[in-house]
Amino acid sequence: MSSTIPAIPATMRAIRYQAAGGPEVIALEHAPTPEPERGQALVRVGAAGVNFADIARRYDRYLEATPFPYIPGLEVAGTVVALGPDTPESDWLRVGARVVGLCPGGAYAEYVATSVRLLAPAPAGPSDAELVALPVQGVTAYHLLKSAARLAPGESVLVNAAGGGVGVLAVQVARLLGAGKVIAAAGSGDKLELARSLGADEGVNYRSEQLAERVRALTDGKGVDVVLEPVGGGVYEQSEKALAAFGRLIVFGRASNQPPQVDTLRLMRRNAAVIGFWLATLPGAMVAEAMQALVGWLAEGKLRIVQGGVYPLAEARRAQEDMEARRTHGKLAIQVRQE
Repeated sequence: MSSTIPAIPATMRAIRYQAAGGPEVIALEHAPTPEPERGQALVRVGAAGVNFADIARRYDRYLEATPFPYIPGLEVAGTVVALGPDTPESDWLRVGARVVGLCPGGAYAEYVATSVRLLAPAPAGPSDAELVALPVQGVTAYHLLKSAARLAPGESVLVNAAGGGVGVLAVQVARLLGAGKVIAAAGSGDKLELARSLGADEGVNYRSEQLAERVRALTDGKGVDVVLEPVGGGVYEQSEKALAAFGRLIVFGRASNQPPQVDTLRLMRRNAAVIGFWLATLPGAMVAEAMQALVGWLAEGKLRIVQGGVYPLAEARRAQEDMEARRTHGKLAIQVRQE
């Protein structure tokens, strides 16, 4: 092990949920430092990403049951400090290398173990807190458009929650993948201005405007080819009404906690489709493909990361409360260690 890497302690500081509940169950505790298994790397965490999935896990409303006690955090940027047994180094993956990637929970901590297949080399320049925008939101935005929607060049796209972590990247990725008109929808004027600055052609405030009516007006009555929908409830219903013939509505969340009511007759009339997307089921090769594209665009200056707030580990509760209350835009990060 490199002499620049400090000894790995037996215990670490970590945020844990001991049981399901509101923000009051978020506790800073000491937990055993994980040991990397075969095919894994142990990463000393610089920053962890904050996601709605962390909140869903806390309420035990995720797509699978939360195994309490649970350390949240699906995104990590930091330094490799150990490799699991029989896990070879590569030209970029070695002890001391700076990396960014996904993990199966556990990143709200000083150390996390994750599969080397889910890691990528961190480009020089962006901070750890900026890089954690890529593994969940970036990979999601990429495959929502490329794999789920099968976006064709020139097609129109409606991005709901365009001021959020996925939204700010989806607006840009849509452009990079050759979309035609990109329409951003959000609940405030400042989030819409942000989306326009990232490349959106138009903005719709779904708190003060009828989303479907406005989208149809912006598309000469045709509707949009692709909708990215993480909200649910009334926003989903309006999004379905905004679809063009043979349009695809991609559902990847339910931030409102209101289940969508799918109108199959309306879909049939438009030859349209509703498609579900869950990042956790993607094979490692698809994650690697997306990370390679995202890191490349970032290094080339084609992709902008919007930092929505950086919180110390001890203030993870405030980070989740701010996200849950929709007080933020862009990417929220937990700063575990200063670079």
